[in-house]
Amino acid sequence: MIKLFRVPVFLTILLSCFTQLFAQNTQVTDQIVAVVNDRIILKSDVDAEVRNYMNQLQMNNQPVQFTEQLWYDALQSMVDNHVMLEKAEIDSVVVSDDMVNRQMDQRLNQMIRQAGGEQQLEQVFGQSIIQIRADFREQFREQMIVQQLQQQKYRTINITRPEVEEFFNSIPQDSIPVIPEQVAVSQIVINPEPLADAEQQAFEMASAIRDSILNHGKEFEEMARKYSDDGSAARGGLLPMMSINDLVANYSAAATALEPGEVSEVVQTEFGFHVIRLNRRMGDNIETNHILIRIDESLVDEQAAIEKLNALRDSVLNHGANFNELARRHSDDEETKAFGGRVLNPQTGDRLIPISQLEPSIYRIVLLMDEEGEISEPRSFTTQNRTSSTAFRIVRLDRLIPEHRANLEDDYERIRDIALNRKQMSTLQQWLADLRDEVYIEFKIPVPENTVTDNTNQSGTETDVR
Repeated sequence: MIKLFRVPVFLTILLSCFTQLFAQNTQVTDQIVAVVNDRIILKSDVDAEVRNYMNQLQMNNQPVQFTEQLWYDALQSMVDNHVMLEKAEIDSVVVSDDMVNRQMDQRLNQMIRQAGGEQQLEQVFGQSIIQIRADFREQFREQMIVQQLQQQKYRTINITRPEVEEFFNSIPQDSIPVIPEQVAVSQIVINPEPLADAEQQAFEMASAIRDSILNHGKEFEEMARKYSDDGSAARGGLLPMMSINDLVANYSAAATALEPGEVSEVVQTEFGFHVIRLNRRMGDNIETNHILIRIDESLVDEQAAIEKLNALRDSVLNHGANFNELARRHSDDEETKAFGGRVLNPQTGDRLIPISQLEPSIYRIVLLMDEEGEISEPRSFTTQNRTSSTAFRIVRLDRLIPEHRANLEDDYERIRDIALNRKQMSTLQQWLADLRDEVYIEFKIPVPENTVTDNTNQSGTETDVR
């Protein structure tokens, strides 16, 4: 529990800020519960931190009951954050205004989308977006400084192979985990090209819609509801205020070149053809309406894609071509082509993937493969990243490791990561304990012995922490 509080909850800071604001507005009395050098911690601050923590668990369907220990753990966590801020000041750790602004923009945009719009978010906070930014900017900066200080410390901690072996050998034999069957695979993906007629039809449709809006008085929203193939059609094509970095390149480039109220030319992206209207702009954020006309995916040249993959497969199997090099040159999959088609575990970034965690369409292919180096026939699969939802690929089984008990030969990287993580946590805790000796810490209320460190002072009387 203490560890959970001691990790800054950076991504949810605005929720924390909201609860702090609520506390400040509703409590009549308050008191200082701890002092770190010249920094003070109020009881209301700790109450808000606990509420935030409990709210997060509640949102994750992991509700927890309030306890006094929970409250004191939150207090200790806040003391430690202030200790690290003191250290950051000594070490001249700073974050730039640009970094703070970017992080706040990203977080605010995310919350606006979750709330359903700016007005809804402002109603929840009882403040304008501008006021929210102004009131909580400094708290946001402090959290970023603490995070940066910790990252600097983490980067100095390494681990040697003997240390990894010592860690592994310390695990009782009956506690060594069983590693499930794992594979490493590579792929070459080919997106079937639209037939020329299908692309032309979609373009002409988008052009006709644009003409109806600009020259025949049709309402943009009405045309979007009637013709757009995008999920925003029901909202008249509205895309709420969002960062241009969250939009595909061609869309953001066309939209940002417009003046508010202006309608774009027909713009092609990986999703199809768009007609875009810029509503307003705030810095790097824009609000737009758009109408999307997708290219009819049934009118694509699937046979050409299959023939190309068969030719690439034959080049590897019968003419000595390098699979990974062909993937770099020919694959249409942006996520894997730069890595020679190597598929990585999306959760860990590891090369080896438990077979049960493979993408279902790859899983079905791998089940039919028995030997390393085997390459599948071309298979179709569904993708959400492009105009057509159907693509084709060949898959090579690079490595197959059967289910086994963990060992240093097959699982060194995995064991190393665990050992390094433990060393980092242990080192960080000792480093924090040493830092506490370098600053003045005083608790103004009695706290349990398992919460207070030896170098702190205690004073004050009993207090109701609920």
